[in-house]
Amino acid sequence: MKSNNVIVKNSKIDGMGVFANREFKKGEVVIKWNTDTILTDEDVKNLPEEEKRYLTAFKDKYILQQSPAKFVNHSCEPNTKVVDESSDIAIKDIKKGKEITSYYLSFFCTDETIKCNCKSKKCKNK
Repeated sequence: MKSNNVIVKNSKIDGMGVFANREFKKGEVVIKWNTDTILTDEDVKNLPEEEKRYLTAFKDKYILQQSPAKFVNHSCEPNTKVVDESSDIAIKDIKKGKEITSYYLSFFCTDETIKCNCKSKKCKNK
């Protein structure tokens, strides 16, 4: 699972993760989401439980995240943020080889819906 800019591989945070395959400067698009997989309420009900973790709701639609975006792990000290509900943008310079992370609680869910594994010194869920 490799693209020009990022690579998906095992993560120390949780399962699979996304890693920079080149350096990114603050403000650059790191991952542009594939928003083609729009689901209905019925589709969501019938989605296997293990796939529901890749579901994103916005603009009255459900999108099933695709690779690599679905493998971006949560961190309390993220290096990207979600912009326009369609991309992850670098909020600081990211070196090649670093894991791409996002702060889920600002966009996707509440603190009751995720178990934080980020191991950050600034972890809010210790």
